[in-house]
Amino acid sequence: MSTTDAVTFWDGVYAARPAPDAPRPNVRLVETVTGLPPGDALDLGCGSGGDALWLARRGWRVTAVDISGVAAERLAGHARTHGLGDLVDAVRHDLRDSFPEGRFDLVSAHYLHTPFDLDRASVLRGAAHALRPGGRLLVVDHGSTAPWSWDQDPDARHPAPQEVAADLALDPATWRVERAEAPRRTATGPGGRTAEVVDHVLLVRRAD
Repeated sequence: MSTTDAVTFWDGVYAARPAPDAPRPNVRLVETVTGLPPGDALDLGCGSGGDALWLARRGWRVTAVDISGVAAERLAGHARTHGLGDLVDAVRHDLRDSFPEGRFDLVSAHYLHTPFDLDRASVLRGAAHALRPGGRLLVVDHGSTAPWSWDQDPDARHPAPQEVAADLALDPATWRVERAEAPRRTATGPGGRTAEVVDHVLLVRRAD
């Protein structure tokens, strides 16, 4: 499928969702980053922007990218409204074609799933190589399907974190897996609906 198809699809997904006044950060980001010194962060697939805003409020300089211009523009507006415009650079970017420039202390990829062609392993491998020494790559995937998800494919497969790590084929002398787990949590979706979901969490750290 073409880039135009992907952009149209994701713009439609975000346009159909009410823009939250205060988008929430992802739980796995908060538990991983709390206590780390702020630096430069890359948010891959920033969506509504809760992660980027949360990081910026704690002093991180965030490059937030999404294939959806609707998502990126909403995030940029939130950042300006909350006085975080100097810390958040929200841009539309198609990871199938290129990767954001820069070196980062943190790369976060939460639920980077798409029905369109994407060499995800290549993208995440590039993210690991974009880390500074001591930097971390946090990959959080769906381990189950929430009832409000756009993807209700009953045959959807959810690769384990260890499988994702193996696909990255990173040199263990340079990158070390610090966490590969499948924790459960109660998630809240549109309209306050709740459900128990599984997250597949992979945390990789580049050697100092």
